Amino acid sequence: MTSLEDLVRLRRARDLMDREYARPLDVPALAGFAFMSPGHFSRQFKAAFGESPYSYLMTRRIERAMALLRIGELSVTEVCFAVGCSSLGTFSTRFTELVGESPSAYRARDHSSIAGLTPCLARIHTRPVRMQRS
Repeated sequence: MTSLEDLVRLRRARDLMDREYARPLDVPALAGFAFMSPGHFSRQFKAAFGESPYSYLMTRRIERAMALLRIGELSVTEVCFAVGCSSLGTFSTRFTELVGESPSAYRARDHSSIAGLTPCLARIHTRPVRMQRS
């Protein structure tokens, strides 16, 4: 069972990931920020939020990448590095898992249906949902 104090520290670490997604963040750094050991942090984070810290961070990065790709001013490689990923292959694989299509296909798609939405509504409408593996 997670204590209230632990939940506060976990939320702070999650907020850090939301704000600083483009920084090189790893579990040991996040655990240190939450004043926990890496193993304890990972277990408690998954118990509290339903996914691992790495998965949560990658989802935030993919959300931001989707927004940048919709704008269309950056190449897929530039977007990959802009959101904090260091490997184009890992970025493309994870993007495809979460979104259901490659970053290039997503960038080329017509996004006019959300053009008039405010950023917060566009984010809700386009939030990536983890694809279920068969």
